[in-house]
Amino acid sequence: MSSELSNEQNIRVVLVDDHGIFRSGLRADLSEDLVIVGEAGSVESAIEVIERERPNVVLLDVHLPGGRGGGGAEVLAGCAHLLGNTKFLALSVSDSAQDVVTVIRAGARGYVTKSISGTEISDAVRRVAGGDAVFSPRLAGFVLDAFGSSSVAEVMGIDEELDLLSDRELQVMRLIARGYSYKEVAKELFISVKTVESHVSNVLRKLQLSNRHELTRWAVDRKIL
Repeated sequence: MSSELSNEQNIRVVLVDDHGIFRSGLRADLSEDLVIVGEAGSVESAIEVIERERPNVVLLDVHLPGGRGGGGAEVLAGCAHLLGNTKFLALSVSDSAQDVVTVIRAGARGYVTKSISGTEISDAVRRVAGGDAVFSPRLAGFVLDAFGSSSVAEVMGIDEELDLLSDRELQVMRLIARGYSYKEVAKELFISVKTVESHVSNVLRKLQLSNRHELTRWAVDRKIL
């Protein structure tokens, strides 16, 4: 399925925010062509509903309870294998440079603050669904500062590297980078140790890395754990 959407198509959206009242208000404010297919209020529930629904766009709060304390970035890491077809748009009260850069490095396609209107959020969702990178005006400067003149290209370069890996290779890569042994990965994913070894070999070859230590450093640098 192509990630590009025509204006006539409904866009399937998942809302992720730990405040139910905010989600209700957002649901009411979004345009009719944006179909809410799921909601979540924590890291774990967000990953679960996104995995199940495979939406076109996830409106993702930056600070969420649960998981290992990584918030929106942890959700992105848990859904890294979906980044090709599912786009993530961060929506937060925070306008700090650290929050913006962290979720963009993790794979979000944009970042807008909750002060914008329902019409503006709806437009941002459509643009992100169509492949654009979208930022509230002041926040775009943080990305430029963090990534230099090649900001968007560098961020998208991470996506291109991830696109080299299959869904299973992405799953194995994340677990290995987190310090799991081959045996633990095999148990977690219900595959054999020999299959894990094969996937790790493919991941290292595709990313042009030499060992699991370099793989961990690669993942940490890109904040995709």
